[in-house]
Amino acid sequence: MRNKIILFLLGTILIGSFNTVVAQNTDNTDKLAILWTSGDIDVAERVCLMYTHAAKQNHWFDEVVLIVWGPSAKLLAENEALQNKLKAMAKDGVILEACIACANSYGVTDKLKKMGIDVKGMGMPLTDYMKKGWHVLTF
Repeated sequence: MRNKIILFLLGTILIGSFNTVVAQNTDNTDKLAILWTSGDIDVAERVCLMYTHAAKQNHWFDEVVLIVWGPSAKLLAENEALQNKLKAMAKDGVILEACIACANSYGVTDKLKKMGIDVKGMGMPLTDYMKKGWHVLTF
C-alpha cells in the first residue's frame, strides 16, 4: 500500500511538472523570431524576407520579429530595395531589431536606426526568445 501511495504521489508530481512546462511555453508558440545573418542578396530576397513578411501577413504567427545580424546589416544598409521591403514589413507589423555590435563593425548603426530598426545588444534578447519557447528560424 505504501509503495502505491509513493508511486501515486510521484506520478502526480511528474504530471503536474509536465503541465507546468507546457503551460509556460503555450503563450509563445505563435511567436517567431527570424535571425537574418546572410549577406547573400538571393537569400534575403527569395527566402528570408519573403517568408518573414508572409508569416506576418498571413497570420501564421501572432508576433514576428526580424533580427538583422552580421553581414545582413551591411547588405541592408547598402540596398535600397531591401530597405523598402523592410519598411513594408514594419508597416504590416513585423518588429525590426538589429545587433549593435554587428552594425558598429560595418559602420551602419546610424543608417539602420534611421530606418526605424531597434539597434541594440541582441545576445540576451535572442536568448530570451529561445528560453521563452519562441520559434527561431535562421537564414
